[in-house]
Amino acid sequence: MSYTPSRPMGYGCLILSMSLVGAYVALTKPLAALLPVFLLAWLRFGIGAVAMLRWLKKPADEKPLSTQSRWLVFLESFLGNFLFTLCMITGVSMTNAVSAGVIMSSIPAVVAVMSWVFLKEKISLRVWGAVACGAIGIGLLSLAKDSHGAAAATGSQTAWLGNVLVFCAVLCEAAYAVIGKKLTTVLTPKRISAVINLWGLLLMTPMGLYTALQFNFSTVPVNIWLLLVFYALAASVWTVWLWMTGLKVVPAARAGVFTVMLPVSAAVVGVLALGESLSALQAGAFAVALAGMLLATLPGRNTAEKLPLN
Repeated sequence: MSYTPSRPMGYGCLILSMSLVGAYVALTKPLAALLPVFLLAWLRFGIGAVAMLRWLKKPADEKPLSTQSRWLVFLESFLGNFLFTLCMITGVSMTNAVSAGVIMSSIPAVVAVMSWVFLKEKISLRVWGAVACGAIGIGLLSLAKDSHGAAAATGSQTAWLGNVLVFCAVLCEAAYAVIGKKLTTVLTPKRISAVINLWGLLLMTPMGLYTALQFNFSTVPVNIWLLLVFYALAASVWTVWLWMTGLKVVPAARAGVFTVMLPVSAAVVGVLALGESLSALQAGAFAVALAGMLLATLPGRNTAEKLPLN
């Protein structure tokens, strides 16, 4: 039988999940500095697959998946694992954790827009205001200068491209959040975590294996290997299981409010662990984006709490 948490426990799972996502988003910067992107992603999925071998077994009470559900499982992995990982790792390596945190604070607004475009949901003026806040926050971020950030280390040309890639990761994460709610009605959180990670491993294997055959593993210090293990377990196992467990008892629209912990955690790790600075302009951009996030996710009197996926 699948474990069903209480509503407060579900909230706790969502908070912890997004906090871990923000932390590993920031920590991929030192990893990407020493490991090629495809190799890093491949190792992440490989470690996750080993950790979740027992979760792949089909429970006795699991019903056969429909064709639609099978496609949703694949899309959940392709968008939420494969493309998100490539865009996020590459983007963070070209920008900085604080900038990534501000950009990722637009996730709830993007989820709302996706539900309007693909699910034909009605979007209130408050949500459109949140979208505008996200755009203003990202616009302010593009003007910010950070002496410890990617603009100083790699030049503004690669910094802007890194920000674009991080926003692409936002699109993938928003799709992941919407699809995930549907999947929790047909699969347990453990099965979802294991199956979509396996798909990610299969998709990443050709380029990952090719890169591994040409890489000198002896150049990687022990502390980076330990960080890699934490990243792999956090990204492939813990965050997915926690998020899917929370979604079992929390409507998707309400769950969106807890993505506030993603940019907060990424920025905190960037400042405290990676030595990045938080300029006044970046702080302003972060505040505007945070306001937009709250506008998009705090439930109103007539706000629907479910994000149906047809």
